[in-house]
Amino acid sequence: MSAAVTSNASDALITDIASLRGDFPALRQRVHNRPLAYLDSAASSQCPQTVIDAIVRQQSQNHSNVHRGVHQLGERATMAYESARERVRDYVNAASEHEIVFTRGTTESINLAATSLGGSMLSAGDEVLITWMEHHSNIVPWQMICEKTGAHLVPVPITDAGEIDLEAFDRLLNERTKIVAFVHVSNALGTVNPARELIEKAHAAGAVVVVDGAQAMPHRRVDVRELDCDFYAFSGHKMFGPTGIGVLYGKERLLEAIPPYQGGGEMILTVSFERTTYNALPYKFEAGTPNITGAAGLGAAVDYLSRIDFAALEAHETALLDYATERLSEFGCASIIGTAADKASVLSFVIDGIHAHDVGTIVDGAGVAVRTGHHCAMPVMERFGVPATARASFALYNNEDDVDQLIVGLRQAVELFR
Repeated sequence: MSAAVTSNASDALITDIASLRGDFPALRQRVHNRPLAYLDSAASSQCPQTVIDAIVRQQSQNHSNVHRGVHQLGERATMAYESARERVRDYVNAASEHEIVFTRGTTESINLAATSLGGSMLSAGDEVLITWMEHHSNIVPWQMICEKTGAHLVPVPITDAGEIDLEAFDRLLNERTKIVAFVHVSNALGTVNPARELIEKAHAAGAVVVVDGAQAMPHRRVDVRELDCDFYAFSGHKMFGPTGIGVLYGKERLLEAIPPYQGGGEMILTVSFERTTYNALPYKFEAGTPNITGAAGLGAAVDYLSRIDFAALEAHETALLDYATERLSEFGCASIIGTAADKASVLSFVIDGIHAHDVGTIVDGAGVAVRTGHHCAMPVMERFGVPATARASFALYNNEDDVDQLIVGLRQAVELFR
């Protein structure tokens, strides 16, 4: 576990991770007349009943717009929305609620950072340092702002194990590097990057750091102040919350210094035809009616995660990944893509002679949900010389029975294509 990951040891925290499976109603269904083995949490995790209840309560009892409404429903909606912000702030240990900006998800969070931060500090000849393992959401926005400003996008290579080449990182980091953007946990490989080390190096070079934390949040307890990152982006639906809601954490001094991402209602203080002044943080970056129900669901997801002993969770997921890796080794024709020493519970693999999409279709018939394709990480596929992989990603609600069901489906695929 990296230095940036903490786990509470309170006796009140849940250590029996296996007992949490019953909290997720979606897992009780059958698919193709078989129990559902949901192994696609890296794409979108399931919601516990408490999150579903919070969403229903918001829609059925408190549906109204936030802020400036003096009626009861408006006050309830505002309380739910701002309470969620405070719970998120506390969960990631941000210094102030001003540092928690609600967005539609990680993608919008990074686009906000690239547009507002990159647009204000990059100029011709500057460099943005990323890595070869990035999700497209942490590549394309930086490409776009580099095209506008004349800056250069510089990718750091990765090793055969799927780890950042740290020597190359040190070599490519220089006085022209203004922004360093990297993923905390790779969605395509499962690699857990040494975030604190990378941030310290970037800061020593005078660069601002943006971390894609979408895949870290359901597996690691992230403390943004311990990390000392400048920006940290994540999504609700990766951490047992609803879709359409996410967060950009940013240090208050940096958020104050950069311009708004969008214009419209809520992000203004005054408007005239001559001049507009902007609202205080975080509202400067929250134009228009926000996803109030999504925020209520995210707040409930944070409450849910706050009850869990992350040391026990990591042990559970590590054991499950080890078991799945061992079972997959039974297939002499299977190869794992991504063998980093420090991995989250992601198993990305190819089977000789069978396209990943065919693998996914056949195991679906066995009631198993896996993700297939390039996983919005085409440079990763290029690096390893494969068009696509099948990816089984595990969460706190998975168990060995899910893995066994996957193996049954994979045997069917191998037999069919033999």
